[in-house]
Amino acid sequence: MEIVAFGVQSDEKPLIEKAFAGRHEVRCLDVFLTEDTAPIAAGYEAVSTSVNCGLGHRVLQTLAAGGTQLVAQRSTGFNNIDLEVAERLGMTVARVSYYSPYSVAEFAWTLGMAVNRRIVRAANRTRDFDFRLDGLMGRDLHGRTAGVIGTGKIGEAFTRIAHGFGMNLLGWDIAENPACAALGMKYVSKERLLAESDLVTLHVPLMPETQHLIDADALRTMKDDAILVNSSRGGLIDSQALVAQLREGRFTGVGLDVYEAEAGLFFLDKSLETVEDDTLARLVTFPNVLVTSHQAYYTGDAVGQIVEATVKNVLDYTEGRRSENVLVPRS
Repeated sequence: MEIVAFGVQSDEKPLIEKAFAGRHEVRCLDVFLTEDTAPIAAGYEAVSTSVNCGLGHRVLQTLAAGGTQLVAQRSTGFNNIDLEVAERLGMTVARVSYYSPYSVAEFAWTLGMAVNRRIVRAANRTRDFDFRLDGLMGRDLHGRTAGVIGTGKIGEAFTRIAHGFGMNLLGWDIAENPACAALGMKYVSKERLLAESDLVTLHVPLMPETQHLIDADALRTMKDDAILVNSSRGGLIDSQALVAQLREGRFTGVGLDVYEAEAGLFFLDKSLETVEDDTLARLVTFPNVLVTSHQAYYTGDAVGQIVEATVKNVLDYTEGRRSENVLVPRS
C-alpha cells in the first residue's frame, strides 16, 4: 500500500522511512494537509497526518474522492479531524493513544523553570556581555504549591517531578489518579486549585467541555504572582483574556508550548512574513511570557514511539485488526 505523510519534520522523516521500509511505500511531505494540498493525496489509500493538519469536511471529502480510506494521525490529539464526516464517508481513522509522557511533562517543567528563573532574558543579556542580575530574581519552588489540571499519564509524570521539588500538590480531574494521591496530591475544585497554586499546569485533552477551560474568570482566580504553563492544547486557554491579564501586570511567568490559533503558524518559518495574529504578536512581547512551537513531545524517544504506533495502525488496518488507537473503525 502507498501512503502519503503530511507535515513531516526533517528530524522525523528518516524515522518514518526506516519504520515503513519493507512494509509499505511512504512519501513524506513537509507541507500540511489543507484544502489546498488535499489533492496531492489522490491515489493514496492511506494518509498520515500531524496535529496541525486540518481535516474538516471539505478536506475529508477530497481525500475520499481521491481514494483515501485510512487516516493515520501521528498524535494523541484528534480535535483537528471531523470524525462524524470521516465515518459518514466510510473512512478509518486511527491515532497514537500513547507515547512517552515524560517528554511533555519534562518540557512543561522546562517552561515553568525558564520563566521562573528568567532564563531567556539572562541568556540574551550574556550574549551582549551584560552580566547584571537586575530583573533576574526568581523564587524557590520547594514548599510552594503545584496545581495539576489533568492527572493522566503526563499529569502524573509532572506530579512526580513536582514531588521531587518538595512542592505541595493539588489536582483536578474527572477521576483521581491513585499514583498521584499516593504522592500526597489533594484533589480539589478547579477554583480552589487556581486560587491556591503557585504554579498551574494543564494536561487535559481539548474537547467542547474543555474549550477555554482557563477563561477570564479562571485567570482572575489565580494568584497575581502565579506561573501558568500549557503544553497540552492551545484552546484550553482564552488567549485574549490572558493578554488582558498580562497587560495588568499579573503573573510571574507564562509558558506556552501551544496556542489556540497555531495552525498555519507553528512548525513553519514565518520570520520573513508579517504575522497577522495580533493576539500572538502581543503575547510574545511580554517579558514574562515564553512561547515555543509545540515541541514538548519532540524527543527521539517520543517521536520514535509515535512512528512505531503509526506503522502498527497501518498494519492493523491492512490486516483487519482493531486496536485502542482506532477512532473510526473500518466499515
